[in-house]
Amino acid sequence: MEKSATLADLRGTPASPLSPRALTRRTSLCLPPDFSLTEWQRFGRHLFLISDSSCWWLGDWLVYGQEKYPNRYRKATEETGLDYKTLRNYAWIARRYPASERHPKVSFQHHAEVASLDPAARTVWLERAAQEGWSRNMLRQQVRLALSAQPEENDQRIRVQVHVSSEQEGRWATAAERHGRNLADWIVLCLDRAASEEDTPAH
Repeated sequence: MEKSATLADLRGTPASPLSPRALTRRTSLCLPPDFSLTEWQRFGRHLFLISDSSCWWLGDWLVYGQEKYPNRYRKATEETGLDYKTLRNYAWIARRYPASERHPKVSFQHHAEVASLDPAARTVWLERAAQEGWSRNMLRQQVRLALSAQPEENDQRIRVQVHVSSEQEGRWATAAERHGRNLADWIVLCLDRAASEEDTPAH
C-alpha cells in the first residue's frame, strides 16, 4: 500500500501545471466525471501548494510595490479587497526572510511564529519544525518553553499603551516596513533615538 504524502513532502514537491481537464472559476472548481484517483490526488497536491505559497507571493508582491511604487502602494493594497493589516503582516514577514532563508518544508505561518528572532535562531527552529513535523501551534509552544527557560533580564519591563488613529497606525506601519521592522520594534527604536537626541548637549 502506497504511503500517503506528509505535509512536509507536499511542500517540498515542485509545482506542476494544473490539469487542463479541470475547470477553475472564481467561485468553483469543476472536475470531469472520469477524473482518475491519481489525477485527483495530483490536482489536490497542487492546490495545496498554491494555497501554502500564496502568502509568500502576496508578501513579495507587496514589498515590490512598497519599493517601486511607494505613492501607489496603499491604494493598490486597498484594491485587492484583502485586510490591510493581514497584507501588512505578509509584507513584514517577506522582508524578514530573504528567499534563501525560507524553509520549503514548513508553512508561511511557521515562519511567522519565529520571524522576530535573529536569523540563526529562526533557521534552527524552522529546521526542527520540519524534522519533527511540528504544527504551527507546536512550534509556538516549543519556542515559548525555550524562551521561558532563559534567565530573566535584570531590567524590569513595562507595558505602554498608546491610542492613535487608524491613519496614524497605517502611516507608522508603512514606515516600519520600509525599515524591515514590525511596528512595535520600530516605535521603540524611534523613541530611543528621540531620547538620545534630547540627552545630547546643544552646540
